Amino acid sequence: MQPTEHPGIYKKNDRLFTVNPEGCRGIKVYNEQLFTEDDKEYRSWNPYRSKLAAALLKGLSFDLSSDAKILYLGAATGTTVSHISDIITKGTLYAVETSPVAIISLLKVAEKRQNIIPILSDANHPERYQHMVPAVDMIYQDISQRNQADIFTRNIRAYLKPNGTGLIMVKARSIDVALKPKQAYELVCSALQKEKFRLKKTVELTPFEKDHAAILVIQ
Repeated sequence: MQPTEHPGIYKKNDRLFTVNPEGCRGIKVYNEQLFTEDDKEYRSWNPYRSKLAAALLKGLSFDLSSDAKILYLGAATGTTVSHISDIITKGTLYAVETSPVAIISLLKVAEKRQNIIPILSDANHPERYQHMVPAVDMIYQDISQRNQADIFTRNIRAYLKPNGTGLIMVKARSIDVALKPKQAYELVCSALQKEKFRLKKTVELTPFEKDHAAILVIQ
């Protein structure tokens, strides 16, 4: 098992892994493979199930310390949330999800992971969870809505620290089905630049996710 440039993320045979916490040994979140080596249990990180894993395999790079505070918008059932939880062992992950059905699965993931705080709320209204979320080092968003850039912007304004990192997963068809994927990504990039965010990198997620891209910005 080889460490990557990102602390807490490992690679073997072109596959990514994170370390399962002691209290979660033997527990799978989404039927991922578990692999034991040197007294550590590693969880395979499936890029076909997690856009963040796909982005990392496609060359995305960003700073993520073990004590980071992260606001995750669109947490769903907790697949990617669980791997970020493995990485930020001393940090806190504020996981916002609007679906009452999905939050049930997310709560199960958070039961044994002390660093996940599930929040049932609508990311369109960041003021609704201001009593729970402090200033954060990173905002990660995976919301397939037409106004996803606006949601991202409002949450960055509300919660991201100066020079903090924002990472948005853009689904081209949610922006405009009439546009080619690259045009949709450019539309989102343009909207973010108008807000004076510094664009760092755009990575298309093919072949893992069709018509998706990860856009990395700095506040």
